Amino acid sequence: MKTALLIALTIFASQVTYAGGDIAAGAGKAKPCAACHGPDFNTPISRDIPRLAGQHADYLARALADYKAGARKNAVMGGQVTALSPQDIQDLAAYIQSLSGKLKVIPLHRLVQ
Repeated sequence: MKTALLIALTIFASQVTYAGGDIAAGAGKAKPCAACHGPDFNTPISRDIPRLAGQHADYLARALADYKAGARKNAVMGGQVTALSPQDIQDLAAYIQSLSGKLKVIPLHRLVQ
């Protein structure tokens, strides 16, 4: 019984992790993004452009969808996402999540001071 539950949870977790995104397809679609975010998505061209490598796919997909819907405002990003399909967004998110990142983690106690 425990083994069956563990197998079911493992299968469910692996499906949620990739949520329909194709890493290989995302790599091809990410080429225009690299112009600003850097070829490794760790070296953006300016300090106001975020490092994205290693970011959670669900966060990235939501951010891209929000730019597309106009819920997030940025002239450059708004223009870049216009032609993206929902599958394109999932593919990009899966690819960028798969990259080794240099994201900064702020300890929670520093946020609540």
